[in-house]
Amino acid sequence: MHFLYLLLLAQTPTEKLLLEKIAQLESRIAALEGKAVAPVAAASVPEPKQATKAPETTVNLYLDGYYGYNFNRPSSGVNELRAYDGSHNSFTLNQGTLVLERAASLSEKRYLGGRLDLQFGQATNTLQGSAANEPRPGIYRNIFQAYGTVIAPLGKGLTVDMGKFAGSLGLETNYAKDQMNYSRSYFFNYLPFYHMGLRATYPVTSKINATYWLVNGANQTEDFNGFKSQAVILNFNPSSKVSGNVNYYAGRESPDGRSGRFHVLDTYWTWKLNDKITLAGELDSVVSRTFIGDAPKRVDGGVAYARYKVNPRWSLASRFGVLNDRGGLFSGATQNLREVTLTSTFEMSEGFQMRWEYRRDMSNQPYFATDRSGYLKKDMNTALLGLIWWFGAKQGAW
Repeated sequence: MHFLYLLLLAQTPTEKLLLEKIAQLESRIAALEGKAVAPVAAASVPEPKQATKAPETTVNLYLDGYYGYNFNRPSSGVNELRAYDGSHNSFTLNQGTLVLERAASLSEKRYLGGRLDLQFGQATNTLQGSAANEPRPGIYRNIFQAYGTVIAPLGKGLTVDMGKFAGSLGLETNYAKDQMNYSRSYFFNYLPFYHMGLRATYPVTSKINATYWLVNGANQTEDFNGFKSQAVILNFNPSSKVSGNVNYYAGRESPDGRSGRFHVLDTYWTWKLNDKITLAGELDSVVSRTFIGDAPKRVDGGVAYARYKVNPRWSLASRFGVLNDRGGLFSGATQNLREVTLTSTFEMSEGFQMRWEYRRDMSNQPYFATDRSGYLKKDMNTALLGLIWWFGAKQGAW
């Protein structure tokens, strides 16, 4: 300090002032360093939210019912060529289904899984256990799906299912909540509903999956002729907005096994233009011979779909279908069929839909029943109200 005092005496007034300021700053810094800095309370820093993880095993319930009216007023009370809206002027339970699932997942290192769908209601009669193709239809009638899954550590992961599983031919599936329309197209009603056997799926690339089936046959839980049917399913996902399938199925589908081959070539694509508009299309060609060497019977046609989302809870959808039945494979008569469907869907809440629908079917032949015995018309017009509930933790399409 004595040295600093002598130094101050030797400086000019400006220099003396500067040195005094420096001395003051040094004193303040020394005072601050002597104080402890208060720690930040741990509770003041919010912890990051954890992402919700889907449960490994889910128990799910699906209920689907409707009231429909056929303006032809058929005396039988039945709407021809309809899969899930076959009743006229009647409140109908289409299906009540219990779905138990443990989905296998390679990304979550869950290599074993399984699924069981127990189905009851009118849809069961449509889909399950026909005496024409099931030796013992009553045993499996209420089991829509029942299969186990294993993911084998081969390459990118080979997924193998064994059991009874829903068909993949055609765009439409069993659960109406996942469809644009309430009723189903002709091809949903014609192509196989289910199969029993093995299917193996492999991700060829990040955008292409390939699946191979070896099954008892079309809608056959138990084999009735000793011949196995096969299918190759190619699934494409070129972008987040476009997806599609190209499928080929072949087998012998008569009880005695003496028939010629039954071939199905099927493709369908979905294009999500934006958050409001979705388009889809399907093309199908089926060839069947009663006996080897017979002239083929054919079913050809396609379906076009469009959906417009008016707001998050209301959407409008349309469908136009064409099926040319040459030889009566589908309808029992050679005819050209057309259908136009308009559907309004209201998402009343999460897990509950109300659907209003109008549909017109047309043929180039008198085919559709009326309230007059023996009098057939070339068209059929129906309207319905459908109500759909679903509960459970299963995510996405069922």
